[in-house]
Amino acid sequence: MRPRIAFWLAIGTWVIAATWPSSVQAQGGPSPTIAKPATASPQDLAFGRFIALIRGHLLTGDELIGRRDWQGASRHFGFPREEIYGIIRDDLRSYKTPPFDEALKALVRAAKAHNPKQVQTARARVEGALAAADADLKAKAPNWPRFVVAVAIAVLKTAPDEYDDAVAKGRIVHPIGYQTARGFIRQADKMFESVAGEFADDNSATLSDIRAGFAQLKQALINVNAPKQAAMDEAAMLDAVSRVERAASPLM
Repeated sequence: MRPRIAFWLAIGTWVIAATWPSSVQAQGGPSPTIAKPATASPQDLAFGRFIALIRGHLLTGDELIGRRDWQGASRHFGFPREEIYGIIRDDLRSYKTPPFDEALKALVRAAKAHNPKQVQTARARVEGALAAADADLKAKAPNWPRFVVAVAIAVLKTAPDEYDDAVAKGRIVHPIGYQTARGFIRQADKMFESVAGEFADDNSATLSDIRAGFAQLKQALINVNAPKQAAMDEAAMLDAVSRVERAASPLM
């Protein structure tokens, strides 16, 4: 296992494979053979999660630019390089992903310069690298829709920590944490919806439960500009995320 990925798995940030179906012991006899989906490797799941977290930050930056909040956008565009890129740098070649740290730096510079054209150019370079990562992950995944759901839930489970840092005594005291949590929730929802159709035939109740959980979360963080008063407390956020995770477990 590559050392950087191993570190993040070792600290227990998230475990996905354990939620997948297992064989059931038959009473009074040997365990029957029960078909279950092939699982993706922990390394692929970890790398996919980091790529999705980058996208969550970029979603928030894009939305802030749409509101002409260039300073806020530059901060969110900076987080992928400050917090994530160094962790995955050594794994990019393994996933046929071109280096994109310079593109991330150019994106931050463009936002600070209030230059939409340069932002668009830098964003295109970043997206090209992320698309390459997706393509290699898809080629490696034994079941792409289940992989996407698993990664989406891992991203969603990151949101409560960000939200907890943002809220104190019912008030939003760190708007950037609120925005980060919101970006991760939006990204997780986007990923889930991208593959939901693959499960539609036999999982209508499951899909409804997942969507209801996402709707609750998105309603509580409906605006990218953080309100003064939190619409959801930290415990409720954690409960809502857990609800989505439980509902999604048959699809992972």
